[in-house]
Amino acid sequence: MQYHASHLMRAYARQPVSFVRGSGARLWDAQGFEYLDAIAGIAVTSLGHAHPEIAAAISEQAGLLLHTSNVFRIDWQERLGARLCALTGMQKAFFCNSGAEANEAALKLARLHGHRKQVAQPQILVMENGFHGRTLATLSATGNPAKQHGFEPLMPGFVRVPYNDLDAVRQAAAQWPDIVAVLVEPVQGEGGIRVAAADYLRGLRVLCDQHDWLLMVDEIQAGMGRTGAWFGHQHAGITPDVVTLAKALGNGFPIGACLARGQAADLFSPGQHGSTFGGNPLACRVACSVLDIMTRENLPERAALLGARLLDGLQRALGSHPDVVAIRGQGLMAGIELNRPCTELVGRALAEQRLLITVTRGNTIRLLPPLVCDEAQIDDIVARLAHLLSPAASDGPAAPVETTPQEAAA
Repeated sequence: MQYHASHLMRAYARQPVSFVRGSGARLWDAQGFEYLDAIAGIAVTSLGHAHPEIAAAISEQAGLLLHTSNVFRIDWQERLGARLCALTGMQKAFFCNSGAEANEAALKLARLHGHRKQVAQPQILVMENGFHGRTLATLSATGNPAKQHGFEPLMPGFVRVPYNDLDAVRQAAAQWPDIVAVLVEPVQGEGGIRVAAADYLRGLRVLCDQHDWLLMVDEIQAGMGRTGAWFGHQHAGITPDVVTLAKALGNGFPIGACLARGQAADLFSPGQHGSTFGGNPLACRVACSVLDIMTRENLPERAALLGARLLDGLQRALGSHPDVVAIRGQGLMAGIELNRPCTELVGRALAEQRLLITVTRGNTIRLLPPLVCDEAQIDDIVARLAHLLSPAASDGPAAPVETTPQEAAA
């Protein structure tokens, strides 16, 4: 794709492939070649592409009612809120359109909590290498200078400490008396697939209780079954005060949610926050269908089993590779850290292996396969990556994995 031939802003380094059709974990380009999707739209299409039940829900609801306004009661929104609160142990839900918006709602709840405590300049504790969105507030909360560069001045009100380090949190508590909340990911996806230790999350819960801080968990990438539990924090057996969701909640249809319990659940009053499109009947019906399918097919449990197979396969195939520094993950959320920058592997994986991957932090291959993959597809992901990283492949382009248009149509 040539940018000068496009009217689209240069916000993305797009690959020269356009997909026209999908089914489960497979995609086809305009020429009919088949690809294996190991990123699921970056943890979005967990139920795979073109799921017939999701397509049917979209079609039927589109013929009934798309949008009214949040000034009226929306029955599908009420149903979805009740189901998500039951799954998370939360009490109230606010619906929006994206993960960044969900985190914006959480940040506003934290500030309201601080002002209710008579804290004039409330601070929110966030983590190094964390990622919470690209609005100015969520970008300010994000711990990645490369993503923040050019957008200064950033918003004040954030105290940053190392991830997985309780002592650093304790030191911050002693140094910053105006901290009112902690925002943390149970697995840092953009940060290189780094998993929070269970004791770390439990320790955060204890510290938040001691200091009357809100514990706010960003489940936008790790949530909705991806780590092998419905939500990543559940591996530690804790209950946060605020949980944010998006991505896989709509399986590709835009929807986000900010869930809260206890004192955080009743901080908003009418007029203090809102969303024009958030929680409309179509989005909420799709999300309810996602929950139906995930519950019926035990997809969080399936992600745990397939994730163990994926990590085991990666360790066997690549654990002794001279360029591999570490292989990390939880459930179907895996990262392969290399000893060098490797962003070129995204394009090479497409061209040489017909495989969709991403690279994060510049040196970590990120894998987020659909939760509906079968075992053969998990093994295929491992095999294609092994070929991609083989010494022979680094000597020059390998022949691509071929699937003819005729085979793709079969």
